[in-house]
Amino acid sequence: MTCDLLIANGKVVDPAGTVEARDIAISSGIVVGQFLPGSGPEAKDVIDATGLHVFPGLIDAHVHFGFGEPVTEYTTETVYAAQGGFTSIVGYFLSSQPYGEIFDAEIAHARQRSHVDFGFHFSVANDTHLGEMQEYCSRYGVNSFKYFMNFKGEEGRYLGLDGTDDGYFYALLEKAASIGDVTIVVHTENIELVNRFRRDTIASGGGTLRDWNLSKPPFTEAESVVRALYFAEHLGATIYIPHLSTRMALDEVRRWRDRYDRVFVETCPHYLTHDLDADIGPIGKANPPFRSADDVAALWEGLADGSIDVVASDHVPRKRATKETSIWSASQGFPGTATILPVLLDHGYHKGRLSLPRIAELLTSAPAAIFGLESKGSLAPGSDADVTLVDLAKVHEVDPAKLGSFSDYSLYEGHSLKGWPVRTILRGKTIMHDHEITGEGGYGSYLSRG
Repeated sequence: MTCDLLIANGKVVDPAGTVEARDIAISSGIVVGQFLPGSGPEAKDVIDATGLHVFPGLIDAHVHFGFGEPVTEYTTETVYAAQGGFTSIVGYFLSSQPYGEIFDAEIAHARQRSHVDFGFHFSVANDTHLGEMQEYCSRYGVNSFKYFMNFKGEEGRYLGLDGTDDGYFYALLEKAASIGDVTIVVHTENIELVNRFRRDTIASGGGTLRDWNLSKPPFTEAESVVRALYFAEHLGATIYIPHLSTRMALDEVRRWRDRYDRVFVETCPHYLTHDLDADIGPIGKANPPFRSADDVAALWEGLADGSIDVVASDHVPRKRATKETSIWSASQGFPGTATILPVLLDHGYHKGRLSLPRIAELLTSAPAAIFGLESKGSLAPGSDADVTLVDLAKVHEVDPAKLGSFSDYSLYEGHSLKGWPVRTILRGKTIMHDHEITGEGGYGSYLSRG
């Protein structure tokens, strides 16, 4: 047997719980075997991974498109992902139009430019979307749909989305349960409470990140989590709660899972490193807001005990200029994919909070299983040969200018983080090596799921 590529002398991090010295054999873009060091087949090419840890290719399940430069966005943001060790991303495609009218052109545009494999969650915002959900699953291989509990009235107009209500949410979950193998991604936020709290906070003269949190306090997240869980249980639907940010909401999920376990939870790296007293002003505006130090601690606890399933970025590639105004008018969100792994290694592994297999699970096998990425998230034979080589000892200062995003800043700009990806391999081909992009736009493939 001769394989195309052998990744030799590295320590393979298995999301199932082990870290062992193994050689990985790859042919035709597929993992064909794992071997004890030195016992593998002959290879046309060998990568010496001595001193490195070998992760399955990372997956970011929460990326936003539509906020960068339209012509180049699939180039810049997938270069950015590859710099962070990510081989697959799942982005949100948000529209009130029927997707059959617009999505074929979007896929074609992305295929010509993407450096990594990519898929989409569709937003659902009207009865046309409900009526066509089955077609979206079969025609496009989309098995996850985004619903904003906060988009009532005109709240979603800035994204071009129709306002809905709990009756629509009920019908959506009922439809998802009837189709089967469909996950509804639920933004949990009680906008009626937020509107009152925001009005009162602005009237008091507040304008800090702490005030932004006061306008959307933990109860507005937790109450909506309970309502979403109750609806899902009643209708037999599967839901995924993105960007969970509070102890209050996480505790509700824990209690509910004792009676209904078809719920998955995601948090984001910024909720693990920043709290409401962060001295960065509107740069730190996100939705949900930065929370208390106790909430930060609770999320680390949730990662360690398994009650949080996934870490994802909520990446938004806007420019710094969109932040340079008051907290109330600054844009929400910030870039994040490329720094997820260094944050989890520096603040998690090196501080004794998380093991390497647990980090691998959060970034590979869990999102792959939840969103139907059947060939991803593993280095078992038969899996796509998506590999992230990591130097745990590498200390590197975050410089957004070198990461490739359309965005020109980072929450971690100037921070020295310990533990970085040094090579990203997609289906057997190196697309990033030592912080240099080596792959070409257009190599990334569309991920049809379910």
